[in-house]
Amino acid sequence: MKSFLFHSFVGICFGAFVMVMVCFGIIGFGGAAELDSDLFVKNGLANMFCGWFFSVSGLIFVKEEWSLMKRTILHFFTVTFLYFVLSFVVGWIPFTIPGFLIGIGLFLLLYFMIWVSFYLYFYMEMKKLNQSMAER
Repeated sequence: MKSFLFHSFVGICFGAFVMVMVCFGIIGFGGAAELDSDLFVKNGLANMFCGWFFSVSGLIFVKEEWSLMKRTILHFFTVTFLYFVLSFVVGWIPFTIPGFLIGIGLFLLLYFMIWVSFYLYFYMEMKKLNQSMAER
């Protein structure tokens, strides 16, 4: 429960941070003089929810009695479903076939890159731990 609350807090804060950075970018580089308050609130809440479910869904990987393949598949389908429902409802991805194809392509690319990065990081950590245990 403690881990769930911690991951929830971190995910919500990260989602809010992303929203603020996007707004700074829109104002600073996009030339927008003002923001629509309804759109700001809708996107802010959606970003916080998105940050929350990506962060909390990572707890699936703590379940060590499951294979890495099973955990990855469960995580992938969980976040994919939630992300695309949220994206279509909020309007981040247009509800068209080309919009969906571009969205799924970018999502798959980013998911793969992040998954491989985490896998390599934890693989290197495991090698370091095994090496330090062998030296004892």
